Amino acid sequence: MRLDEIELFHLRMRLKQPFETSFGVQDMRESIILRLRGEGLEAWGECVADQSPGFSYETVGTAWHILKDFMGPAILGRDVVNIEAFLALLKGFQGHPLARAGLEMAYWDLAGKAKGQSLREMLGGSHEAVQVGVSVGIKKDLSTLNKSIEKYLDAGYRRIKVKIKPAKDVDVTRAIREHFPSLRLQVDANSAYRIEDSDLIKRLDDLELEMIEQPFAEDDLVDHSKLQSQLRTAICLDESIKCLRHARQANEIGACKIINIKPGRVGGLSEALRIHDYCLGVSIPVWCGGMLETNIGRASNLAIASLPGFTLPGDISASERYYDEDIAEPEFILNEDSSIDVPHKPGLGVEVVQESVQKFTLRRETIKA
Repeated sequence: MRLDEIELFHLRMRLKQPFETSFGVQDMRESIILRLRGEGLEAWGECVADQSPGFSYETVGTAWHILKDFMGPAILGRDVVNIEAFLALLKGFQGHPLARAGLEMAYWDLAGKAKGQSLREMLGGSHEAVQVGVSVGIKKDLSTLNKSIEKYLDAGYRRIKVKIKPAKDVDVTRAIREHFPSLRLQVDANSAYRIEDSDLIKRLDDLELEMIEQPFAEDDLVDHSKLQSQLRTAICLDESIKCLRHARQANEIGACKIINIKPGRVGGLSEALRIHDYCLGVSIPVWCGGMLETNIGRASNLAIASLPGFTLPGDISASERYYDEDIAEPEFILNEDSSIDVPHKPGLGVEVVQESVQKFTLRRETIKA
């Protein structure tokens, strides 16, 4: 399949409500949407780099540069026969996993449309619907937080993840547990703590949490191992796992019991699939995290989360959770059992509404073979 053209769209979209983590407060989201053309077909991908280097060192600006000047030209004009050939063309570039993942997503979409296969089928997914939960940001007070949790429970979500940071952690989580004694609850620190805070984190151990996500910095595998050995509660690693090697090392030193697989963070669906296969082989449960994606990225997340090793609910909430107007259809709706259906049409299985893309576009640029 010859790849002829890439069009980049820099989007800015307002979230329905501000989302606060230990990185800061976000009420607008920027991203790069990619349109890839080849063999008379067009496909779409989403790069989840944001306007600031909080979660990742990558930003919309750096990803735009890498896609326009390096990765895009490397694949255009080439006859790419399969995903292995596609990945080989990008092998010489170091880092920039978010940019890489967005481009790879577009290739998977194009390949699926060419073959008449859904992304779920191409990846080997076994579930037609996947269990999901919702991630609740830090709130100004406990009353506001509890009301937010109640709203999501009323909507049908059965698992709640709460963001924490210093001074808004143990007491808040304990109060949530007292208010919702049977809730499937987990907390996410987004690297807000250090090994010196271990005694504080251990106070969460009696609150029957499903997991404590990423308490320490991304390069602190050893410190996570020390903490996990002192906890009954499972530590889940997110930012620390950027490739299969990290997943293997984390497992071998006992740094975690659960892994959050985000295709963007690990450089694309292919690496996410390799991490899944390894974790399945060593009995480490995995789940799919979210990055406030549009329905383009959400479709991709649902497809990877349909694989058999994804046994825990992911942060892939229904479309209505994020934006008043999305850029792709159909809307993803929460089922009564707290699941969302996986798209079954060829490729990603969504149709991009180009009028909506234009509405939110700040700049666009086309790269030709």
